[in-house]
Amino acid sequence: MTESDHADPGERAPVPQLTNATIDRAGAAVRRPLYDRSGLSVGIVHIGVGGFHRAHMAMCLDSLMSQGLAQDWAICGVGLLAGDRRMKAIFDAQDCLYTLTVKHSDGREESSIIGSIVEYLFAPDETEAVIERMADPSTRIVSLTITEGGYNFDRVTGQFDATNPAVAADLAEGASPTTVFGYVTEALRRRRDRGIPAFTVLSCDNIQGNGHVASRMFTAFAELKDPPLGAWVRENVAFPNSMVDRITPVTSEADVVAAEQRSGLRDEWPVVCEPFFQWVIEDDFPLGRPPFEAADAQLVADVEPYELMKLRLLNASHQGLCYFGYLSGYRLVHDALADPLIESFLLAYMDREATPTLRPVPGVDLDRYKRTLIERFSNPHVRDTIARLCAESSDRIPKWLVPVIREQLETGGEVTLSAAIVASWARYAEAVDEQGQPIEVVDSLRDDLVAIAQTQYEHPLAFIQNRALFGDLGDDRRFTDAYAATLAGLHTVGAQATLRVLVGAPLAASHPNEGHSNEGEEQ
Repeated sequence: MTESDHADPGERAPVPQLTNATIDRAGAAVRRPLYDRSGLSVGIVHIGVGGFHRAHMAMCLDSLMSQGLAQDWAICGVGLLAGDRRMKAIFDAQDCLYTLTVKHSDGREESSIIGSIVEYLFAPDETEAVIERMADPSTRIVSLTITEGGYNFDRVTGQFDATNPAVAADLAEGASPTTVFGYVTEALRRRRDRGIPAFTVLSCDNIQGNGHVASRMFTAFAELKDPPLGAWVRENVAFPNSMVDRITPVTSEADVVAAEQRSGLRDEWPVVCEPFFQWVIEDDFPLGRPPFEAADAQLVADVEPYELMKLRLLNASHQGLCYFGYLSGYRLVHDALADPLIESFLLAYMDREATPTLRPVPGVDLDRYKRTLIERFSNPHVRDTIARLCAESSDRIPKWLVPVIREQLETGGEVTLSAAIVASWARYAEAVDEQGQPIEVVDSLRDDLVAIAQTQYEHPLAFIQNRALFGDLGDDRRFTDAYAATLAGLHTVGAQATLRVLVGAPLAASHPNEGHSNEGEEQ
């Protein structure tokens, strides 16, 4: 008799965890790796193993391995932050396996178990192992998804911030590294001293010229730490630019349950994403690379046109919908996009203000791309949250939207809608919604931003006079007039009525949340 023969009929048998030993028991609805994971060897160290990485690079490599390719390009993931301890525990328990589910707008779902990550190191506990893994000759690429704020540059000047306490500690003589700069630089030092060629550093973060930015930041750190090493890094390390486009929401408990029901195995941290995928990479890898093009990536000589398209259309539009959407009472992205005012506002921003700042994008019809963005945002099954898009705005607005505003001001173009997006952020940063309920503002600068925003009734331009974020933008009358007009509308008549004015919609339209704005407050 088996253990289950004696189980209480009312009890559910425990679900086995996803591991190498149980993977063959996964349900037929889930695709499994078509390769022997025991024969893989590490060629890439990736720092920052979140859902975004697992829905693009790790997925691409899994696809290549299933084609019999890239067997020596498996990934060693690295977590640097205290919050990564949970990922370490889960990946150790699951042999680094996880489930990726693609959610189509018609409700179809495609699930795969991804096996391209074969090791995960938690840097605070495994400092030496992380450095030696990067210093090993088999590691030819160190890739990054460390968020826009992880590159440690001043939001206005773009210069490396050596005053950051964690960076300053890493720069001290004999310090054990704690930052990404400390780890990568020490690994490069060991490679130089051992006569091993430098690995390529591949940024996959949403920053214009991410490779150029990474080059400046890592080289600046290395030069401060050890000037001759800095010169060696400048001369020997490749930093290709790249652009990744795939919406990957935060994994919910419902996603965990759904993955278990589909596979019959417990996966503590599955990933969900939309079907759209685009990865454009500058082909500059001195020590070689996987054949990414065989997994639908585009290898190009110049990433910038694709990058500007994505940052200024998709990413900046996300900021355009999230604050207005939240203040209008929406909490999921697809619900906000069902509001014709928000859809009209985004299309107008893209057409009138963002598109004039773009260069031609080889092989891309921009009008079709913009329509596709609206369809992607409207996918009801992805269930992306507005709160996710509102988080860390101080790292996003200056990088994605402010460049659009500056270029439009320089060329005499429109800035009304871009200014409105900034104003909607400023109103959101007051940390109180139109019903008087608290807003949980998630931002590394939260305390400063909320304090400034809460003075806006008396000082309407206070938020944009923060030169650490906006430089001299608050001195431009054309921008400040448009900004102040939207902020006044948000304070007196609320988000929906303000949107109607911005898109020229009839003022008689109504919205269920209307009437709860801060009418009567002084500007």
